[in-house]
Amino acid sequence: MRRPFVFSILLLGCCALPAFSQQQPPSLVIINAQLADGTGAPLCNANLRITGSRITKIGKFKPSKSEQILDAKGLVLAPGFIDIHNHSTRGLDTDPLAETQIAQGITSLIIGADGDSPWPIEPWLEARLKNPASVNVAVIAGHATIRELVMSEDFRRVATPEEISKMATLVAHAMHEGAIGLSSGLEYDVASYSNTDEVVTMAAQAAKAGGFYMTHIRDEGNKSFEALKEEIEIGKRAHIPIEHSHIKVSTVAGWDKAPEYIAIINDSRKHALDFLADCYPYEAWHSNIKVIIPDKQYTNPVSVEKALADTGGPESVLITDFKPNPSYAGHTIADLAKANNISGTEMYIRIIKEGEAANTEANIIGHSMIEKDIKAFYQQPWVMVASDGGINTRHPRGAGTFPRVLGVYVREKKWLSLPEAIRKMTSLPAKRLGWKDRGTLKVGNFADLVLFSPDTVIDHSTFEKPFELPTGIEKVFVNGTLTWDSGHTTRAKTGVVLTLAGKLVTAAH
Repeated sequence: MRRPFVFSILLLGCCALPAFSQQQPPSLVIINAQLADGTGAPLCNANLRITGSRITKIGKFKPSKSEQILDAKGLVLAPGFIDIHNHSTRGLDTDPLAETQIAQGITSLIIGADGDSPWPIEPWLEARLKNPASVNVAVIAGHATIRELVMSEDFRRVATPEEISKMATLVAHAMHEGAIGLSSGLEYDVASYSNTDEVVTMAAQAAKAGGFYMTHIRDEGNKSFEALKEEIEIGKRAHIPIEHSHIKVSTVAGWDKAPEYIAIINDSRKHALDFLADCYPYEAWHSNIKVIIPDKQYTNPVSVEKALADTGGPESVLITDFKPNPSYAGHTIADLAKANNISGTEMYIRIIKEGEAANTEANIIGHSMIEKDIKAFYQQPWVMVASDGGINTRHPRGAGTFPRVLGVYVREKKWLSLPEAIRKMTSLPAKRLGWKDRGTLKVGNFADLVLFSPDTVIDHSTFEKPFELPTGIEKVFVNGTLTWDSGHTTRAKTGVVLTLAGKLVTAAH
């Protein structure tokens, strides 16, 4: 086992602020902004001082002559947005400036969701320290990643007690190295063969280290209620806080059943289960093509026909990329079926066979949710905003999630008040992460800040052009340094690596 990290609070270095002077002054005061403090409290007028990496004063005070002043009249100042469900593991290597993320106001992102995480944890964290990003980063250990380490290619069965014990040991090791919890993707191939006892045993190890359990449950469609009950059982038996990933009811049979789903969760919360969830603001999900066939009979016409109908029909399934036949990208299964003069079922099976021949599979977007259910979930106080996107994600949520909530769900549809939406982007995810010095505007907290126009903020990413950047996010500060300025990156990379309770990570060997 590798030696553990030593956790300590760092004095962060100062970087140049291109929009201001070449040398950062002792402090910067933001004046005339409306403050949304992250708690859900009403907006208020106040000045805010940044000194180094921290917020050092908030209130009605006059800046000194030596201080730099940023006049934010007409803008809202909020804590930096925390994306608790992000898939930028590879993107952080290729694009550490993370423009599609920072342009949304994201200042911290958590990777390792859906059971798929870097491994081992410590070298990955070391790489992030050596090549910092524009955003803060933390990592969750993946259940499927660990399961495959133990079971190798022989994972299509229930694990033995000895194998489960090995998995639990690896979870404990991951937590020791700096992971903040355990994630699972029980609907996906490797994890789908696990039983509840296996997940409980592994989650209990994360709980012992103070972590939480994030889960893409076993079924989000026709059996979503059964999967929800399993998730609640895992939380109770492992004595671990729950983070329900991308909450939804995503097949035709589940439409309009969000209130029933919510009632079960509210009952579990009344009985002392620490249950939170996240949700993205789109009626379509993004995954692999096999996920829509629950019984895994991918070439059985009966299974395929039913699964496609449950998803809303072949016209609801869009291919985003497919290496064996790139021409499929941008077309629905219905489009491809018509072009080839075959049924949607036959087209699906053809894509499966072409993928298996090349040892790969197609990625898809499934338009199988309804706005009414999304609204019901977002209006729950325990549901936060998260993207399930990330750098280079071919779904509009990867570049548009947070501005879309502010522009569409707050300003246009008025589903949420602005302070409540900000709470769902800041202090609520910080609560799940145990981060007490991020997620709110408070003296002493790190200066992760977003300045945006409540009148113009909006997303521009679409299913056809998923990488289009939003507008209305005017300035973003990460640890006190300006990283996004009026539509452009400043190229500052002052993001840090975080672990449990928001501690900063340094390597001491």
